[in-house]
Amino acid sequence: MSQSLERGLTVLTALADGPQTLDRLAERLGVHKSTVLRLVRTMESAGFVRRDGVHHYRLGSTLFELAHLALEDLDVRAVARPHLVELGGISGHTVHLATLDGDQVVYIDKVDSRHAVRMYSRIGKRAPLHCTAVGKVLVAGRPAAQRREIAGRIGYPAMTANTITSVQRYLAELDRVREQGYAVDRNEHEDFIHCIGAPVRDDRDEVVAAVSLSVPDMLLDFDGLLGLVDDLLRTAGRISAELGCRRETATNRKEV
Repeated sequence: MSQSLERGLTVLTALADGPQTLDRLAERLGVHKSTVLRLVRTMESAGFVRRDGVHHYRLGSTLFELAHLALEDLDVRAVARPHLVELGGISGHTVHLATLDGDQVVYIDKVDSRHAVRMYSRIGKRAPLHCTAVGKVLVAGRPAAQRREIAGRIGYPAMTANTITSVQRYLAELDRVREQGYAVDRNEHEDFIHCIGAPVRDDRDEVVAAVSLSVPDMLLDFDGLLGLVDDLLRTAGRISAELGCRRETATNRKEV
């Protein structure tokens, strides 16, 4: 990779955390700020970076346009959208669509809850595999050898007191997900938030995405959330059918 390109990507990664000064960017890159100034001016002219006041820089609109186009290119997102909206209307709670990206999940679509109390999330946000319902679903859908490989290499930071923190427990959880056909996150990723997730399959019967319902427990207890599992499974099944999957997934809880 060329040095200029590598520096440019480092700048974009730094700006993803919020506005930055030239001094902070120079420190991040380990170069003089005059070098950073030349770099950000080039990126600014192309719309990847924009100035925020006199001394700060932030991400520009071109980057968001490209990100949007990349997401739009994912067929599963276009197919899933009306079904996600329908599920959001039925349940009233936050609906996510997520895919696997390396050793993380990335949310590629979202329907907001209609309630005033909502969980924080956004399209493009990444999350761990070991403590999210969508992460469990996406890994559980892989062949056994891949499940063991993924489970052996990911970290297990304790996000809450309920987080799975060992390979053995995670593999056992994945077996449970495969058996029941859906995954749960019972305050494992965030305190006071619980979630259920179900797999979306393509025409090759491969799990390519996961749909989830997330609810603050002050709005709905865990048993109440489990009462929405069939609605979730029907949604995932309808999306899968449109993607060409022939499996009966609407209410099948036997295998992910």
